[in-house]
Amino acid sequence: MKLRRVRDGAALAVEIAVGDAWVNAGRALSAARPALAESDIALWARDTVAFLGAPDDVRARAEEAARGLAPEADGARTVALPFAPLSFRDFMLYEAHAIGAARGFVRMSMPALWPIVRGYERVLGAPFPLLKPHRLWYRQPIYYMGNHLAFAGDGEDIAIPRYATALDYELELGLVLQSGLFNADPEEAEAAIGGFVVVNDFSARNVQREEMASGFGPQKSKHFRNGLSGVVVSADEIVPRWQSLRGTVRINGALVAETSTAGPRWSLGEMLAHASRCEQLYPGELFATGTLPGGSGIESGRLLDAGDAIEIAIEGIGRVRNSISREGQERP
Repeated sequence: MKLRRVRDGAALAVEIAVGDAWVNAGRALSAARPALAESDIALWARDTVAFLGAPDDVRARAEEAARGLAPEADGARTVALPFAPLSFRDFMLYEAHAIGAARGFVRMSMPALWPIVRGYERVLGAPFPLLKPHRLWYRQPIYYMGNHLAFAGDGEDIAIPRYATALDYELELGLVLQSGLFNADPEEAEAAIGGFVVVNDFSARNVQREEMASGFGPQKSKHFRNGLSGVVVSADEIVPRWQSLRGTVRINGALVAETSTAGPRWSLGEMLAHASRCEQLYPGELFATGTLPGGSGIESGRLLDAGDAIEIAIEGIGRVRNSISREGQERP
């Protein structure tokens, strides 16, 4: 099931995809048989995460009813974020990205070391040892806490921070919880996933290196803005094949990267179980896998500048498109 959330005036409403059209979830739930409680319909019709957490048979009946209803007519409503994340934890599941990004940092920031790294890798055919992730990465899933209040939707402009001279994109698979977790095992944790989205973890690379070296992790290099797809896809469609999804990056319409979700160090269940260790997790919290291998400009050498239009996509889920600007840095 594919869902989105739209705004019509001050009201927010969930919509269900029927082919290329959209049907109001409240209408579909009201048309479902047997009849559902009005209070449940009201909740599920406005809250995407609650709808993802509804019983499977309810969602199936609503989707079936939606197929028999006329799609929503074009009007004044606009697509909003599919949900408002309660928090944002961004993991790093892919060793290939970690090494590729480290290689890019050397090429960009340490030109004296770059010939040594390049020569070592050409001769031995293996990554330069210092490019590999920290030893903790091999023992447990690692993540940083991002800014859950800074998400931009599909089509929104992204303002380059005044301090950023190397703005980057990062193509990531995101997921939202539909039920809570505490000290979960991987199987229980995977079952708590409600749906999947596409996340663009924008990064100011010129300030990231020193922030990481501080030992406190990313701060201003990450917290200014992120992108989130307008569509969320239910977990049952994605979990069975989450390690075989194709990802693409296009800048100004040109394909600059093609990657996939294959080859993570940890499973989604292991990732979430680790996050829940002695910590209560709640429905609506957002998680990301970290950048897919080759899914960032620090790896390809193609960073972003004002005037660029960036589109990242993951098959079966959707895409998020943003225009890059130097506008919007004044205080509201």
